[in-house]
Amino acid sequence: MGARFFLLLGLIVGLALPAAAQVSPADQTAIRGVIEGQIEAFRRDDGEAAFGFASPNIRSLFGTSETFMEMVRQGYRPVYRPQVFEFREIVTLHGMPTQKVHVVGPDGRPITAFYPMSQQPDGSWRIEGCYLQAPEEHQA
Repeated sequence: MGARFFLLLGLIVGLALPAAAQVSPADQTAIRGVIEGQIEAFRRDDGEAAFGFASPNIRSLFGTSETFMEMVRQGYRPVYRPQVFEFREIVTLHGMPTQKVHVVGPDGRPITAFYPMSQQPDGSWRIEGCYLQAPEEHQA
C-alpha cells in the first residue's frame, strides 16, 4: 500500500512539473535565436521586427505590430526592458517545447519567463506566447 501511494504521488507531482523537452541542439539554438531577436527588437522599439518573431496564431490574435507592442509595453515590462535575460532549459509545457528564461525586469525583480514555441512548416521556430512567473517566496 505504501509503495503504491508514493508511486501515485510521484506521478501526480511529475504531471504538475514541466518535463525536459526532446529538442535537438540545432533547434535549441534556433529557438534561442528567435527569442533573442525579439528581445533585441523590443530594445530598439522595432515593433515590426518583434511581431515578426511571433507565431501565426499570435499575429492573428493581435492583428498589427502596434497592438502587439502596446500589449507588451503594458503587460510584459520585464521582457520588454530586461536588465538580465538568461536562458535556462527547454521544457515541455502543455505539449509544446517551452524555453525557460531567468529575467530581471526594469524594477529589479526576478521572474521566470516561459516561451512556448511552435515549429513552422518550413522548419523555422516562432514564439507562441510568453508566460511570466514570479519566483516562489521562501518563508523562514
